[in-house]
Amino acid sequence: MPDHSSPFHLPAEPQQAESPSPGDAVTEARRREVVSHLQQMVEPVLNSSIVDLGMVRNLRVVDNYVYLRLYVGRHQLDLQEQIRDRLNQLPWCKKAYVQICTIPGVRTTLAISSGKGGVGKSTTSVNLAAALRLQGAKVGLLDADVYGPNVPQMLGLGQADVRVIDTPHGQRFLPLEACGIKVMSVGLLAEPDHPLAWRGPVLHKIITQFIHEVEWGDLDYLLIDLPPGTGDAQITIIQESPICGVLLVTTPQQVAIADVRRSIHMFRQVGVPVLGIVENMSYLLCGHCGEPTPIFGSGGGQQLAEELKAPLLGQIPIDPTICSGGDTGLPLTFTAPSSAPGQVFCQIATALHYTFDTGNGNLTNPYSVGCVKPAA
Repeated sequence: MPDHSSPFHLPAEPQQAESPSPGDAVTEARRREVVSHLQQMVEPVLNSSIVDLGMVRNLRVVDNYVYLRLYVGRHQLDLQEQIRDRLNQLPWCKKAYVQICTIPGVRTTLAISSGKGGVGKSTTSVNLAAALRLQGAKVGLLDADVYGPNVPQMLGLGQADVRVIDTPHGQRFLPLEACGIKVMSVGLLAEPDHPLAWRGPVLHKIITQFIHEVEWGDLDYLLIDLPPGTGDAQITIIQESPICGVLLVTTPQQVAIADVRRSIHMFRQVGVPVLGIVENMSYLLCGHCGEPTPIFGSGGGQQLAEELKAPLLGQIPIDPTICSGGDTGLPLTFTAPSSAPGQVFCQIATALHYTFDTGNGNLTNPYSVGCVKPAA
């Protein structure tokens, strides 16, 4: 029999068995009543229902009891008691059980996704993490692209002995740090040049470990660099983590736009809001006259934004220094925040601050456009 255990050896927590969904009319009516009540609860930051945001999952009504899981950041923990109070007002409800699902210490979890590979998703993740860090936020970056884990190289981290520490919640991986960003990636654990050809059960276990068994500490943002496409890995991450929004990375040409459409519909079906579109490789700035040349076409990102009602957050130019920064482990946004690409990444970071307002007094003027490079 094939061994589907995880290659990373931490004890697995027992999984709760799912009860079958009752099919009788009374139970279904009560379930609809519960959903209706929860629809009226609005998350104030994203100004949308906690149901529409996918924060309420695994909802079950059994006799006179309600069971559900609530996926939240550290600043939303009070929603647990609010939900209990609201549901306990139902005349038939004896008790509402609300299980909190969160990443301890993490305020806002964001996913970076793309419809296809090769559009610069990991490059965007690394440079956006650098921009957020330069603006004073505490940032973590989870490289969940288990088939192409490039984040460690882009941040100057090779294969390393990732420490496992004891915590009140059990054993946890301790992330590494680069450029002030906490990093965890399968690329830190796998052997160099070893093929990462894992089947579904192993893949699921690795991703679950990365979400629940990493000691991130206090973070304003945890960015999750997803694998490209809409497969098992993406679905597992969405189901297991309190993602409160996703950024979609594309390039201007229509073939990339078509793949991004599929990703957007997948996220919306599971209730994860699409925060915006990032168009990478938008144009090349002439080194002599400074005029932009749209090598891969133009207008694709704007077309997608208008079609799917998702804002176009930034258009990143083609710049060889972005590539060299990734190869040398020094992200361009960190070393040259005033460059044309660096300014775009800083604008995207500013838009995220405006959306989520971390309330962190250490942020460097989070509502201004730009990053402040720390002194050497």
